[in-house]
Amino acid sequence: MSRRLFVSVDLPDDLAEEVAAVQERFEDASGLNFTDPEQAHVTLKFLGDVADNRVGAVADAVGEAVADADVEPFTARYEGLGVFPSMEYISVLWLGVVEGGDELTRLHEAIEERTTAMGFEPEGHEFTPHVTLARMEHAGGKELVQRGVREWTASAGEATVEDVRLTESELTSDGPVYSTVERFPL
Repeated sequence: MSRRLFVSVDLPDDLAEEVAAVQERFEDASGLNFTDPEQAHVTLKFLGDVADNRVGAVADAVGEAVADADVEPFTARYEGLGVFPSMEYISVLWLGVVEGGDELTRLHEAIEERTTAMGFEPEGHEFTPHVTLARMEHAGGKELVQRGVREWTASAGEATVEDVRLTESELTSDGPVYSTVERFPL
């Protein structure tokens, strides 16, 4: 058996309303599949399917990486809009990180180093700290998304980041359900 895992910094519950308010501005954009604002997070490393007998070793590696990164609790400010991979071909609409990005990048780099040493695939692109707001399944609402990214100011506020989580993602017919496997305090 295996578990679908990723490493994240979760937004606190009290920012879920702000994330939902940003998403609502795009509700008329056809083709967007919105993420659950109650599960908003910054992914530091997607690991994919991990065999049950490796989960403990992965947790140990992530814990060591968090310690190596030597990041103290910090404030993250979630603001600004963007898309991946480009404005011409949009697959993800995201909310940016305008404060705390350096700390998130240090954590990502330490986790990336430890997990790739264990045989996990390295990231194929530069790390951009972000909160995924929606995935674009078809381009029907592309122009609205493009206009929103160019013209709208979006903010979900700020929060103190005090830990990193190893998170399990269980895929269900209602969308993914996340649960914390282990927390690593900063």
